[in-house]
Amino acid sequence: MTALATGQGGPADFFVCDIFDAAPKTDMGGMEHPMFSLSTRPDRTIRHYARGDTTITVTPSVRGRATIHDKDILIYCISQLMAAVNAGRQIARKLTLTAHDLLIATRRDTGGDSYARLCEAFERLAGTRITTNITTGEEETTSGFGLIEAWEIVRKSRGGRMVSVTVTLSEWLFRAVQAKSVLTLSRDYFGLRKPLERRIYEIARKHCGQQRLWRASVATLHEKAGSDAPLRVFRAALRRMIAADGLPDYALAEESGDIICVTRRGLSADQAGLRPLGAETLDATRRMAPGFDVHALESEWRGFWAATGRPALRSPDAAFLGWLKGRVTR
Repeated sequence: MTALATGQGGPADFFVCDIFDAAPKTDMGGMEHPMFSLSTRPDRTIRHYARGDTTITVTPSVRGRATIHDKDILIYCISQLMAAVNAGRQIARKLTLTAHDLLIATRRDTGGDSYARLCEAFERLAGTRITTNITTGEEETTSGFGLIEAWEIVRKSRGGRMVSVTVTLSEWLFRAVQAKSVLTLSRDYFGLRKPLERRIYEIARKHCGQQRLWRASVATLHEKAGSDAPLRVFRAALRRMIAADGLPDYALAEESGDIICVTRRGLSADQAGLRPLGAETLDATRRMAPGFDVHALESEWRGFWAATGRPALRSPDAAFLGWLKGRVTR
C-alpha cells in the first residue's frame, strides 16, 4: 500500500493512513510525562507536574482526562506518519484514517460498541488541554494545546458505524514526528489491558531502552507514572506485576532500598558484543531497506540472535547487515 498526501509543490493538505503493518511508535515527551489518566473512571482533576526545568499542566474537559487507552489513537497516527517519513513521503498534520484499520492495529474489538468507545476517546483527546514548556524538535515553547486539535466523522455506513474519520494533530505533537522524537513500541503493548502496566512499560521503554538494565526507586516510578494510588498501594501493584511478569521486552525485579530494577529481556551479561548498532549501520539500513523501520529491524535481529543461541559476534554491525540482506528479500 502507499501513503497519499495532497498538495501541489507545497505542504501536504492531509495524509491518508493506509500503510499496512506500520511499527507502533509514540512521542518521547508523552512517554516521559504522565499526561494520560490511569483511571477507569472520568478524571476531571487538573494536574500539575514539574521535573527539572520542565513543567506540565493537564486540564481535563467535562468528559474527563484522556486515558492511556485513548492514547492508542495517537500511537496509530504517529506510527503511520513515521512509516511515511522513513519512506521519504510527504506528511501532514491532518490525517484521514479508517476506524476499522485503527481498531485492528491496536488489537481492539470491531463490534458496534467499539466504534462508540472510539468516538468517546476522540472527544477526551480533543478536550484534554496541555500547557507545557517541553521541547520538541529542538524548539522550546510554553504553549497550551489539545492532544488532538480536531476530529470529525466524514462518513458512516448504513448500520451507523464510523467508517472514516479525520484527525488533526497538535502542532506540538506534529513537530515531535518531524524531528523523529519518537520511540518504537512492542506490538504486544496493545495486549496490555491494565493502565498501570502500559504506563510502566512506557517508562521502561523510555529509560531502559536497549540498555541491559535500569533502576529507579518506587517513589520515582510513582511520580513518573502519575498514579493517584497511595505509595503502599502502588508498591503492591508493582509486586503483582513482578509476579505476573507480563511486560513485553522488560522484566521487573524488586531490590533492597525500595528499588525496582528493569531488565531488558534477551540481553544477558555476556551480550556486550550486542551494543547498540552504530549510526553508519543505521544509515546503511535505511538505504538497504527503504520504508522499513530501522529500529524495528534491529529489534527483530536481536530476537533472531537470541533464538539462535546468542552466538559470539566479532562484529555485530556486520552480522546485522548480513542478516538484513536476507531479510529484505523475503
